Amino acid sequence: MPTAHVYVAPGFEEVELISIVDVLRRADVQTTLVALDHTLAVRGAHDVTVQADATFASMEGQLADAIVLPGGGPGTDALAACLPLYDRLRAHHDAGRRVAAICAAPTVLAKAGLLQGKAATCFPGREPVLAEHGAKVTNYQVVTDGLITTSRGPATAGLFGIELVRLLVSDAKAVEVGRAMLYI
Repeated sequence: MPTAHVYVAPGFEEVELISIVDVLRRADVQTTLVALDHTLAVRGAHDVTVQADATFASMEGQLADAIVLPGGGPGTDALAACLPLYDRLRAHHDAGRRVAAICAAPTVLAKAGLLQGKAATCFPGREPVLAEHGAKVTNYQVVTDGLITTSRGPATAGLFGIELVRLLVSDAKAVEVGRAMLYI
């Protein structure tokens, strides 16, 4: 069974987090919500609180098939301030594992040095950060370049999740889940 670690930072974008996790779990991807600190209850940008499954520290040294970063302005700022997260992202990528981010969170991948020379997309207005770190910025809804997948924002979260299912499970499972959810 494929695995995904979805990082939950205070101020995360609720639609993105819930949509991505829901799609992955419907596809039988073992999905763990990882809180950035020791508190498992994490409040989103619009005052929705979710319960993470694990803390950042408890996941030290555990590789997943993918790390996924939901966005949201305050959530992305919290992710960007967590310097050990950069090491974890690079370790996953260097081990041949997938790294994915949506909305403003691709800026964290850029700052971690993972988007150099890669095609990527993000929330409108955040493109200069990607370009500054060597990304080839596109306006597509979802972009996969090698082991990196990025997407634009809340309205693209379901499609982003479907793309992750395609990459982690199979094309057939992505079509099955996508059709059942009326994405395709």
